[in-house]
Amino acid sequence: MHITSRGILVYLCGLAVLVALGALGDWLVRLTGAAVPGSVVGMLLLTALLETGVLPIGLVRPAADFLVRHLALLYVPAGVALLAYWGAVRGELLAIALAAITSLVAVLAVVGLIVQRFERAE
Repeated sequence: MHITSRGILVYLCGLAVLVALGALGDWLVRLTGAAVPGSVVGMLLLTALLETGVLPIGLVRPAADFLVRHLALLYVPAGVALLAYWGAVRGELLAIALAAITSLVAVLAVVGLIVQRFERAE
């Protein structure tokens, strides 16, 4: 694979846009006091900009592809923290597992309903 300076620049610009949208989402949450993570607001902003055509997908695709390809590395800090705080986590393991399973079922149900609604609309 041949890496060009233009390719690196496109990747860095895309990464800067993604980081800026994440920071903007955090700032908006702090400003409004919304009970939503700033990263979610940043992703909603990214989606809106892509859907409206304000942000060309070609600008963020290289950076997004790179991040998705290396997504497993982003779980390393969480795994290390889990091991470091195992004593505290062990006592709450049942509650954590129940919360994770409940939220998983809720997300699957909501996504399923949304997909069904969109399929009926077509």
